[in-house]
Amino acid sequence: MSSLTSTEIKCVIPINPVSKKNSQQIYMNPRTGKRFITPSQAYKKYRFDAGAYIMQERPESPIDTKVNVKCLFYMHTRRKVDLVNLQEAVLDVLVDAGMLADDNSRIVVSMDGSRVLWDRENPRTEITITEVEE
Repeated sequence: MSSLTSTEIKCVIPINPVSKKNSQQIYMNPRTGKRFITPSQAYKKYRFDAGAYIMQERPESPIDTKVNVKCLFYMHTRRKVDLVNLQEAVLDVLVDAGMLADDNSRIVVSMDGSRVLWDRENPRTEITITEVEE
């Protein structure tokens, strides 16, 4: 679900947040023999499913103005997680789904207010994108 005003968008991804970097796999290229890292199937599924929720709520055109992206990550367990890796995963989803034009520092100027919380019954990510005044 999302709500949109002229300066703020709110949306919820109602699935357990997944960190991009903690869900990687190492493979070997059979042709070259070189190793490479790829996201796990669990992360790929999360990115696809989360993107589907965001695509339903995105604006007509991707946001390309300065914004703060606040993410409240409600995890299903109290296990330690890396907030920055969770944020990176959400930013990738927002860009892939067309909510943000890019996640560079000219568009996402801050991620103030982001936190990791706990909700065993209802894991989710609550995202608030707020326009930043120049």
